[in-house]
Amino acid sequence: MAREKIGETEVVNVKKQRKKTKKEHKTRTVHSNILYDRTKGEDNPNRHYSDNEIKTTKYTLLSFLPKNLFEQFHRFANVYFVFIALLNFVPVCNAFQPQLALAPVVFILSVTAIKDLWEDYRRHRSDKEINHMDCLVYSRYKHQYMERFWKEARVGDFIRLRCNEILPADVLLLSSSDPDRLVHIETATLDGETNLKQRRVVCSFLDLDCDFDPSKYNSVIECEKPNNDLARFRGYITHRSGRRDGLYKDNLLLRGCTIRNTEECVGIVIYAGHETKAMLNNNGPRYKRSKLEKQMNVDVGWCVIILLVMCLFSAIGHGLWMYQYGDKRPVFDVLSPEGAELSPVLSAIYLFLTMIIVFQVLIPVSLFVSIEIVKICQVYFIHQDQDLYDEETDSHLQCRALNITEDLGQMQYIFSDKTGTLTENKMVFRRCTVAGVEYSHDANARRLAMYQDLVDSEEEDCTSHSGTLPRRDSVTSNQSAAKVVLRSQSTKSHRRTGSRAEAKRASILSKHTAFSSPMEKDITPDPQLLEKVNHCSSQMTFKRFHSQSLSQLPSDLTDIIDFFIALTICNTVVVSSPNQPRQKVGTDSSSSLNRSSHRDCSSVLSSPSAESTLTKLDEEHHLGGPVGLEHAFSPVPPHTTEGEPGALEEGELRYEAESPDEAALVYAARAYKCSLVGRLPDQVTVELPDLGKLSFELLHTLGFDSTRKRMSVVVRHPLTDQITVYTKGADSVIMDLITLPSTDDSKGKRQRKILYKTQNYLNLYAADGLRTLCIAKKVMTKEEYAVWLRHHLEAETAIQGREELLFQSALRLEINLHLLGATGVEDRLQDGVPETIASLRKAGLQIWVLTGDKQETAINIAYACKLLEPDDEIITLNADSQAKFLSSDPSRSFQKDYAPAYSFPPPPPPSPSSSQTQSFLVHRLGLVIDGRTLAYALDSSLDEKFLAVARSCRSVLCCRSTPLQKSMVVKLVRNKLKVMTLAIGDGANDVSMIQVADVGVGISGQEGMQAVMASDFALPRFRNLQKLLLVHGHWCYSRLANMILYFFYKNAVTLIFWYQFYCGFSGSAMIDQWYLIFFNLMFSAFPQLITGTLDKDVSSETLQELPQLYMNGQNSEEYKPYMFWMTMIDAFYQSLVCFFIPYCAYADSDVDLLTWGTPITTLALFTILIHLGLETKTWTWMNWVSITFSVGLFFTVALCYNASCPTCYSPSNPYWTMQRLLGEPLFYLLCVITPVAALLPRLVRGRCVSVYERENMWDVRPYSEMLNTTGVVDLTVKY
Repeated sequence: MAREKIGETEVVNVKKQRKKTKKEHKTRTVHSNILYDRTKGEDNPNRHYSDNEIKTTKYTLLSFLPKNLFEQFHRFANVYFVFIALLNFVPVCNAFQPQLALAPVVFILSVTAIKDLWEDYRRHRSDKEINHMDCLVYSRYKHQYMERFWKEARVGDFIRLRCNEILPADVLLLSSSDPDRLVHIETATLDGETNLKQRRVVCSFLDLDCDFDPSKYNSVIECEKPNNDLARFRGYITHRSGRRDGLYKDNLLLRGCTIRNTEECVGIVIYAGHETKAMLNNNGPRYKRSKLEKQMNVDVGWCVIILLVMCLFSAIGHGLWMYQYGDKRPVFDVLSPEGAELSPVLSAIYLFLTMIIVFQVLIPVSLFVSIEIVKICQVYFIHQDQDLYDEETDSHLQCRALNITEDLGQMQYIFSDKTGTLTENKMVFRRCTVAGVEYSHDANARRLAMYQDLVDSEEEDCTSHSGTLPRRDSVTSNQSAAKVVLRSQSTKSHRRTGSRAEAKRASILSKHTAFSSPMEKDITPDPQLLEKVNHCSSQMTFKRFHSQSLSQLPSDLTDIIDFFIALTICNTVVVSSPNQPRQKVGTDSSSSLNRSSHRDCSSVLSSPSAESTLTKLDEEHHLGGPVGLEHAFSPVPPHTTEGEPGALEEGELRYEAESPDEAALVYAARAYKCSLVGRLPDQVTVELPDLGKLSFELLHTLGFDSTRKRMSVVVRHPLTDQITVYTKGADSVIMDLITLPSTDDSKGKRQRKILYKTQNYLNLYAADGLRTLCIAKKVMTKEEYAVWLRHHLEAETAIQGREELLFQSALRLEINLHLLGATGVEDRLQDGVPETIASLRKAGLQIWVLTGDKQETAINIAYACKLLEPDDEIITLNADSQAKFLSSDPSRSFQKDYAPAYSFPPPPPPSPSSSQTQSFLVHRLGLVIDGRTLAYALDSSLDEKFLAVARSCRSVLCCRSTPLQKSMVVKLVRNKLKVMTLAIGDGANDVSMIQVADVGVGISGQEGMQAVMASDFALPRFRNLQKLLLVHGHWCYSRLANMILYFFYKNAVTLIFWYQFYCGFSGSAMIDQWYLIFFNLMFSAFPQLITGTLDKDVSSETLQELPQLYMNGQNSEEYKPYMFWMTMIDAFYQSLVCFFIPYCAYADSDVDLLTWGTPITTLALFTILIHLGLETKTWTWMNWVSITFSVGLFFTVALCYNASCPTCYSPSNPYWTMQRLLGEPLFYLLCVITPVAALLPRLVRGRCVSVYERENMWDVRPYSEMLNTTGVVDLTVKY
C-alpha cells in the first residue's frame, strides 16, 4: 500500500509539473523508472527524454534520395545545372536530346550521392556496434540486474558497472564497492587524458551499511538541462524526508569513460543517447571556406556574367538575322508550336534560352567535385608523409578539416602557445629556495647533463647541447654575478635532453602513467637540503616522543618540513600500484572505519567533511565556551603504519597527475623521502622521514583556476591538530598575498629578508627560463575557520551563481599567507624548435607567442628558441593602469625612438588586398607585453595603436595572457590587418585561440586532446609545422590554384560560339552532342585530377632549404585576379585557332557538318591536353597513363559510336566519321599544326617570363646580409 501511495503521489506531481511555465523548465527532473513500471507509459515523467540509442546517420532507405538531393541542391551550381537540363525539355529552346543533357548533372549528383551513402553506411555500422553493446540494467520484476543492450537503457534506469567497463550513458554515482565510496575513471575518449580521475558517490548515499537497493530509492533529482560542458554539472537531489543535497561534477560518470579501479558501482542514468555530454561534444569534422575557394566563387560569378553576355550577343545577332529577311521567312525558320510564325523579338528570346544550354560548358560543372576529390587525395598523401610521424608518441598528423588544405600555403601570422607547444611540457625539477636559502641541486643538474651526453652519442649529426643552467652556490654565490645570463648557455639548457631511445624506454617503463619518464621522476636531492630535512624530522620525532610542543622548533626547520608537505599534498595526484597501474592505493581498513561518518558532498572548491566539521563546531558552541572547542579539536594521535607487513615501498608507487607541474613537485618531494602514499576523498597519507606515515584530514580542496592562478588545500595537521592552509601558485599572485609582521623585531626583519631573497631568486629562475611557483601556508584558529566555513557552505549549497560564490569564498581564505619558499621547474624545448622558427621567419611569417608564463621566463625561452636574438632591441610594455598605458602612448614613443632609424611607415588602411600587394617592413625589434597591459591594449580605443607597434616588430611576446586574451589577439590581427592567421597550441586554454584563427593546429601533447579536438590539423611536434606549411602547404596551394585556372580555361574553349556567325546565331552546333556533353566530363577530366594531386613545382628539399619560396602563396602569386582574365583571353584565342584552321582546311570541300566538326573536337582535346602538359612541373608515370587513357578513351568512344549509329541524326549522321578521318593525311596534319599555333603565344610568353625571373631572381645571401645590416627587409617578392 505504501508503495502504491508513493506511485500515486508521483503521478500527481507529474500532472502538477505539466502546468509549469517555460521559465521554470530550465532544469531536468529525473525520477526512478521503477516507480512507473506498472503504470501507463504516458504517466512516466521521464518519457520525454532521449533514449540511449545513438544515430549518427543522416539517411534512411526511404529518406536517402529526397534528403540527399535536397542537401546537394543547397549548392547553387547544382541547381543551375539541373535548371539547364530541364530547360532542354522545352521544345522551343532545346539544343540537345533532353535525356542526354541530363547525363552530366546526373553523373555529378550520383557520384556525390554514392560518396554520401558510403559514409553514412559506415556510420550505421558503427552505430549498430555501439548500440548493441551489453550493460546491466536493474529489473524490478526479477529484482536483479539483467543484461540489456545500450540502446535499451533509459533515463531513470539503474545501471551496474564493473571494472574496465565503458559507461553507456551519463550516470549519477549512487554506490561503489570501494570502501571509500570512490570510483576512478579514465577519460581518454573524451579529452585524451590518460591519467585517472576520481569520482565519488552522492553524499546522501555515502554511509550505506549494505548494498544499494534500487527498489528502495524514492528520491527526485533536479539538474541542469543537457549541455556540452564536460567540466560542469549542477543540481540537487531531494529525498522523501525533504532533505536536499547538492550534486557536482564529481558525482557524474560520463558516457565513454572507463571504470578502472572498482569491482562494481551503481548509478542512475541522468542523460542518455544524444543528450549525453560526449555526444553533444561530437561535432564531427570541421568545415571552413578557404581563401582560394572564396576567390574561385567570385570568378565563377564572372563566368556566369560572360555566359549571359555571350547569350545576349547571340540573341541580338539572331534577332537581327531574322529581321533582315523581313516578310520573307527563311527556309530554316522554325514555327511556333501552334504553327504560327515567330517574330524576331520572340525568336531572340527563345534563342537566348537555347544559347544558355549550348554554352553551359562555360560553367565548370565538374569543378567542385574535382576539387573535393583532389583535396581528399592531398590529405591522404600528407598523412603518408613519414616526416610528420613521431615515433616517441606514436602519433601521426591528423587532418580534421578537409577543405582548407590550400590555406596552409598562404599563412602570414602564426600565434603559438609556449608550454607544451614550443616546449616538451615535461617538467623537470631543477632548483628551489626555502626560507630564503637557495638550493642549486648541482648533482641533479649533472644527472640531466648525462641525458644530454646520451643525445650527443646517439645523434652524431647534431651539435652538442650539453650545457646546463649556470650553477649558483646556495649560500656563498654572488648575486650580482648570478644575474648575468649567458644566452648560449641558456639556449643549450633548454634543448631537449632525452632521446628517441630514452623516450621509448621511458614509455615502456611508465606504461600508461603520464609525466613519469626517468628524466622527470629520478631527481637527485641537494645534500644540504636533504641534511636539513633529516635533521628537522629527527627533531620532530624527538619532541613527539617526549610529548614536547613542536612550536619550539626553529622556524627555518618548520618551514622546510611544511614546504615539502605542501609539495606532497597540495595537488590532485592519484597514487596507483605498479602491478595494477589503474588500481588506486589507499590506507588500511581501520583508518577508513575510524573516519567521521558525517560526510557531505564536494565540488572543486569544497570537501567531504565540511558540513560535519560545521556540525561539530555548532555542537561545541552550544556546550559552552572554550571547553567544547578544545574537546572538538583535541589532539588526535597520528596514524602511523611504520613497519606494516605488506606496506608498499616508496619506489613502488606511481603518481597519476593531471598536469606535469604537479608530477614534478611530487617527485621532488619524494626525492627527500616525503612521499605521497595514499589519497582518499577526506584524507591524504604522507610518509615523512623518521615520522613514518601521517594521515592529513583533507577538509577542502580549492582547485586551480586561471583567474586565481593558485591552488589550496585545507587540512587538519596530524601532529599539531591545527587547521592549516597550504597554497601554491604563480609568484605574481602569491607574493601579493604574503603578510609581513608589522613589528620591527627580529622575526619581522627575518620575514622581510626571506621575502626579499625569495623574490631575487625568483627573478634568477625566470631569467634561466624556469617555471616558478611559490609555496605558502596559513594556520587558522578554530574561530576563524568556523566563520569561513559557514559562508563556504552557503556557497556550496547555492544553486544560482554557485561558481562565483565559491570563487569569492576562496579569495576570503587565501589571504595573510606565510611564505615557505619557491620552486624552479624546467620545461625543455622540443627538438628542432629554433630551426623551425628560423625557417618560418625566412618564409615571411610573423610569429607571436602567447603564453601564461611569467615575463622573465617567457623572454628566456624566446631567446632559447631564437624567437628573440641577442642583438634585438626589446620594447617592454608594462602598465599598472590604463591611465599609465595611455600616458606612455606606445605608438608615439615607438615613432619617436625608432622611426628615424627604421623608417617606420604609417599603417595602411585595411583592405582585402592589402596583405597581398603591399610590402611591409620588419624591424630588429621585439615587443614584450604582459597580460594586464594587454588588456588595456585590446581596448577598442587603443587596439590600432597597439597593432601599429606590434606589426612593425620582428617578434611579439604576450606574457601572463588568459585564454580569452589569446583569442582576442588573434581576432584583432585577423580582422584589422586582413591577414591569414594560424594558431597552434596543445592545451584546453588554447582552444578559443585555435578556433578563432583561419587555421587551427593542435599539438598531441601532455595535456590531453582538447586542442586537437578543436583544431583543423593536429601535429605530433612543433617542428612538423615547418614541413606542413613550407612543403605541403605550398604544394596544395600551387596545385589547386593552377587546377582551378585550368578548369576555367578548359571550359572557356567555346568552339560553338564562332560557328554561330555562320549559322545565323541559330544555336546550331557542328559538333556531335555526345562529344559536347562528355568532353569535359570524361575525355579531359582525368589528367587534371592527377596533376592536381601529384604535381610539384619545387622539390621538398628545395622548399625547406629556401623558405622564401613560401611567399609565393602569401602573395597569392599563383592565383591573382588578373590571371583569371588572362586565362579567359588565352582560352578564347585557342578556340579561335582550333575553329578557323580546320575551317580554312575544309573550305570549299564537300564534307558534311560532322566530318568537319569531329576534327575540331579532336584538335581541341589535343590542345587542352598539351596545354596541361606544359603546365605540369613534375611528370610521373601516372601523368603519362592519364593522358594516354584520355586520348584512348576519346578515340574508342568515337570509333564505337560512329560505327553503331548509321541513322541517328538525319540528314547529318556520325556514321563512320572517325574511321574516314583516320584515313586522311589532312587530319594528321591538322593534329600537328593546330595545337602548335594555339599554344605558341603561351610558349613565347613562358620563355620571356622565365628569362625575366632568372634575371630578377631573389638570392638568399643578399637577404641574409640585408637582414643583418639594415634591420629592415622588404618582404615583397617579385616573380
